[in-house]
Amino acid sequence: MSELVFGEVSWERMVKALELVRDRLLRATKALRDAGVPYAVIGGNAVAAWVSRVDTAAARNTQDVDILLRRSDLEDAKVAMSPAGFLFGHVKGIDMFLEGPGAKARDAVHIVFAGEMVKPDVDSLPAPDVSESEETPFFRVIAFDALVRMKLTSFCDKDRTRLRDMIDLEILDSSWTGRLPESLGSRLQQLPDTPGG
Repeated sequence: MSELVFGEVSWERMVKALELVRDRLLRATKALRDAGVPYAVIGGNAVAAWVSRVDTAAARNTQDVDILLRRSDLEDAKVAMSPAGFLFGHVKGIDMFLEGPGAKARDAVHIVFAGEMVKPDVDSLPAPDVSESEETPFFRVIAFDALVRMKLTSFCDKDRTRLRDMIDLEILDSSWTGRLPESLGSRLQQLPDTPGG
């Protein structure tokens, strides 16, 4: 009996965690849209939006909410996000909108600034502009080409996994290498050769 109860509690927590991320994403993007602040959803939610167009079962969940903003729009974004319950903060070198005082950084909306290097000592390309995006029924999402460039620029384990998902779905392949800067094209070529690595 205790195993069944534990399982039900675990299931409810898992569902709640997914709902919290979705709610955070939709509240944040609605606040920005309603205030006319240009933005684009990036990161895991952007990957899920694109991947689900091909195969809904292939879309991965994410705990992060990441948005692309122009630095010149940051003050307007702060004003827009406040009534939705978000407070601007700078935690561990990352600008973000926290869900109220005392909120954890993982329960925040993380900001990437358009046209700037996310990690200047590592990145080879700056983040794209918010104009490289398109409207969906739910939020504005970064264009697929720009998303691929961002994932190849960051190229951490999580990014490589999501890029492999795109390759498996055949929405990304080696023909893209000619459309990318040389450094990113060589990273893309590595992926099929190193499955899971």
